[in-house]
Amino acid sequence: MENKDGEIKLNKALTFPQMLVIGLIAAVGTGALFAPVAMVSAAGPSAVIGWVIGAIMYAFVSLTFVELSKTYPEAGGPSRYSLYTHGRFTNALNAFASLIWYIFIPPIEALATVEGLQYLYPHFISSTGAPTLLGAGLGVVILLLFLPLNYFGVRAFGRYSFYIGIIKLLAYLLAAFGMAFVFFRFQNFYAYKGGFAPFGFSGILFAIPFAMFAFGGIRVVPDYSEETTETKEKRFLGRTIIYTVLGQSLIYILFSIVFIAGVKWSAIGGGISPGSWGVLDTVITENPFVYLASTFHSYPVLIIVLIVSILGPFVTGYVYVGGGARVLLATARSKIMSSSMKKLSETYAVPYWAIIAFVVVGAIVAFISAPVPGIYALLTDAVVAGYLGFAVTPVSMIVSRRQSMTKESDRIPGGPAIAVIAFVSSSLIAFWSGWPSVPYALLILTITMVVFGAVFKIKEHFVNSLWYILYMVFILVMSYIGSDGALNIISFITSTIIVVLVSAIVFFPWGIISGLKEAYVPEGQILPELD
Repeated sequence: MENKDGEIKLNKALTFPQMLVIGLIAAVGTGALFAPVAMVSAAGPSAVIGWVIGAIMYAFVSLTFVELSKTYPEAGGPSRYSLYTHGRFTNALNAFASLIWYIFIPPIEALATVEGLQYLYPHFISSTGAPTLLGAGLGVVILLLFLPLNYFGVRAFGRYSFYIGIIKLLAYLLAAFGMAFVFFRFQNFYAYKGGFAPFGFSGILFAIPFAMFAFGGIRVVPDYSEETTETKEKRFLGRTIIYTVLGQSLIYILFSIVFIAGVKWSAIGGGISPGSWGVLDTVITENPFVYLASTFHSYPVLIIVLIVSILGPFVTGYVYVGGGARVLLATARSKIMSSSMKKLSETYAVPYWAIIAFVVVGAIVAFISAPVPGIYALLTDAVVAGYLGFAVTPVSMIVSRRQSMTKESDRIPGGPAIAVIAFVSSSLIAFWSGWPSVPYALLILTITMVVFGAVFKIKEHFVNSLWYILYMVFILVMSYIGSDGALNIISFITSTIIVVLVSAIVFFPWGIISGLKEAYVPEGQILPELD
């Protein structure tokens, strides 16, 4: 599609049902399958409460995206919000944090698909858990399949993603309810020592970090906001984000309940006694739902779970390639990335170089994970950068209000309180990721910032970014000295309280004070609201 000046524009083709399904299939990934066993090992049956608390925390973060997606409805929007409120340096840090998240998610999901296929042909994953050379090669093939699924226009993307997404979501529901039908022992919730909460409230707190790591996919929705059919009807994006968070949370809670009730103690190996929740993660080291389905000897359920294990990450992977391409487009518009990343196909109106770049980088990462298994372990550590990126959004929301950029009608009720809770929640998500995930993510972010900062001369508004730089240093230090860190000199609960207080009292107001009085717009561009 071209505008009156002959410039190619992104097509506005995604409908509300399509966006809702895209949001859900991007958000619901392997976390629904693998997080329950870790959470139950920490909290027992009360892990369900951990999911609820995690969902509430994540909902506050999502509400800030609701408001800013209405203020700035543009492709890769979350990677641009801080540009308007804090200038180039903060935006570069924030955008590169998001890019690290997006770049590593597709190879993670491709290799997770390979892991699902391992049950059909057990030669893709080595005994160490890393891909074999054959498995890495298959991961490359899967990543290459992500390219055509994103290349032929957003209209086609929306249509087949809707139908594929419905199949994926139905498979998830069939897997959960199928397992509940085959074996659902309600006594598992209360019958053993300690009852519902065998490790007390502290166990629930220990379980929450595993829940939070499963969330995060909601930001794909505002990444596509410029390509929706109802951009001018502001409720469109807000409803999509809220329903996605709600749907994702319900699926996670459902899988957690099914897992708890589906534990058949007599069939579990290792000779553990009934109610030994704390050792489940050491006994069940594979896909927990495949494990449980095998203990039931229910092959129909096992087949459905295997389909979920293969289809689930594959769909999430190709959606993230598309979302990540929009982030690259946004960074190119912000002039912190090559201008080629914002070039659109004349035929399909998609950022084709950005899509190709994501697939190529992902394929390289996937392939070298076989000869360099440490790369495979690094992948999940690196995505913590994305959680550090979340922290800027609540601050930008308040600054955008002060700049009078957000209309009164677009402001969510209770905005300041929601922003504080969202900022604290983002801090906890990053902090709970632990050591060495935080330093790995910050190391990659620092290298990226140095390289691109030198190439694109990113130095404006450095003073406005000091709060963000020191905030990340604070999270780094806390992860180093906290209970999951290298020193382990502060207990989990104490360090969590410190992160909450310092984030709310020091860095949140500092971030607001550091905001620009007027919205910054790169030379030669206009605000998307006025476009």
